[in-house]
Amino acid sequence: MSAEVRRERIIGLLKASDLPLSGTELAKQCQISRQIIVQDIARLRASGYQILSTTKGYLLQSAPSNTCTLQVQHTDQQIEDELNTIVDLGGTVLDVSVQHDIYGTLTAPLYVSSRLQVQEFLHSLKKRQANPLKNLTADVHFHTIEADSEEILRLIEKSLRQKGYLLKRVEQ
Repeated sequence: MSAEVRRERIIGLLKASDLPLSGTELAKQCQISRQIIVQDIARLRASGYQILSTTKGYLLQSAPSNTCTLQVQHTDQQIEDELNTIVDLGGTVLDVSVQHDIYGTLTAPLYVSSRLQVQEFLHSLKKRQANPLKNLTADVHFHTIEADSEEILRLIEKSLRQKGYLLKRVEQ
């Protein structure tokens, strides 16, 4: 299989999957090494494909439907409620970022769109004894949210405001 055909296959596999695919799984499907997959992903990105790297693997980002960035603030104990509020209303949390005085903007991909993924994220934090990124900036952080419609984004915004988490919607 030529490199071009292999990359087309990788894109096809990513398009067909709603869940992230690990480099190991892609390598198995294409009968090549994981290192070749990493190189192919880099080339696909360079050619314009929006491929996200998540803790669970690679995910092809479709053309954005409706997105917004929300500035929020809450305690560690409220992380689950905040994320569940977003996903329960039909949103996907694409990332979390902070504006740090010394380090600048720090962003981490999340791609959380269900309660199960919220639980997996929280379990991962606990298992690794990791501090949430928001702890660097007095709990103030940003989420890029994606949803099927602007109406859903407004419902998410309203619900987060009612719970006292939302500071503001950031205009892009």
